Amino acid sequence: MNSINTVIVVVQVVSALAIIGLVLLQHGKGADMGAAFGSGASGSLFGATGSSNFLSKITGLAATIFFIATLGLAFLGNRPAAGTGGVMDKLPANSIPTPSVPVPGAPSAPAASAPAVNSPVPGSPAPAAPGQSGQIPK
Repeated sequence: MNSINTVIVVVQVVSALAIIGLVLLQHGKGADMGAAFGSGASGSLFGATGSSNFLSKITGLAATIFFIATLGLAFLGNRPAAGTGGVMDKLPANSIPTPSVPVPGAPSAPAASAPAVNSPVPGSPAPAAPGQSGQIPK
């Protein structure tokens, strides 16, 4: 898609430069007064009547190309890109690390697999003495 955009921009710039050049080459309505004093259409490249018709048709063609290129750029600019999204959107969901240190103030969920302190579990050491729950002193 990027190469199509570049080609359309180049066509638009070339047609804009052609319009500028062709408009500057054309004689205005006031050029007839200069023709009376000898600098008129006799020295024209296309003859007395051919220059305005030829240059105006080429200018109209360049203007049409310019407007078509402008519409093409507007159409391509409004279409959503297929691969939009940031780098973080491409990460798999399980690659985001979870914090191992509990956040202060956050409710902590009790561990479901941990046995109660005084419950006898086969193969575990004897329960602690009364008053000692196995906690670290503060």
